[in-house]
Amino acid sequence: MIEIQNLQHTFAIGKKGKERRVPVLKGVTLNVGKGEIVAILGKSGSGKSTLLNVLAGFMPPESGSVKVNKQETATLNEAEMADFRLANFGFIFQNFQLMPGLTAFENVELPLKIKGVAKGERRKKVQQLLEKVGLAAVADHYPNELSGGQQQRVSIARALVTDPPILLADEPTGSLDSETEEDILKLIQSLNRSLELTFVIITHDEEVANVAHRQYRLHDGELVKGDKRHAI
Repeated sequence: MIEIQNLQHTFAIGKKGKERRVPVLKGVTLNVGKGEIVAILGKSGSGKSTLLNVLAGFMPPESGSVKVNKQETATLNEAEMADFRLANFGFIFQNFQLMPGLTAFENVELPLKIKGVAKGERRKKVQQLLEKVGLAAVADHYPNELSGGQQQRVSIARALVTDPPILLADEPTGSLDSETEEDILKLIQSLNRSLELTFVIITHDEEVANVAHRQYRLHDGELVKGDKRHAI
């Protein structure tokens, strides 16, 4: 489903005209199959977010290749990549990134409105997802009326609403307390099992990584396979 081969990426640092290129990803290779949860552990600055951004097509690889569902993303132009991203990826963020002026229902509905899905179909889909993540009772609440865990559940429902096969989660529990973190991780596992969703989780937290079928550690731009862990 995801094939990353010998991915390399650098950033320029220093004053204009005197920049030097600093390697961020050094020959990263990673394959992720359908229905897998893969966690990538690393400290801040290790290159985790860069890897996620290249995988999602927000930035092109400098060298190496990224294939998603056999499509090499570097061959797509900006508009094609935007369509491809919408069809293949859902995103879960540490800070939820919900629209404060929209209710939980409206936040989940928004990607479908952008796609031009009919109102009746949108309502049915959103109601089903809010029930699935346990938020049907607070569908009319605004983000500031929800707990952190509830906001993250809205974010997850929004990520699922367009039926993407792959969810990319960037520090999905970073803003949550330990009890709420465990609830969200159990939800991720449940969605993985019931919908056969593929998850790539970026985290600095060993407990979060423990839900994965496979773990990798990104250190100084190099990806090293870790031990397989038992999920909670």
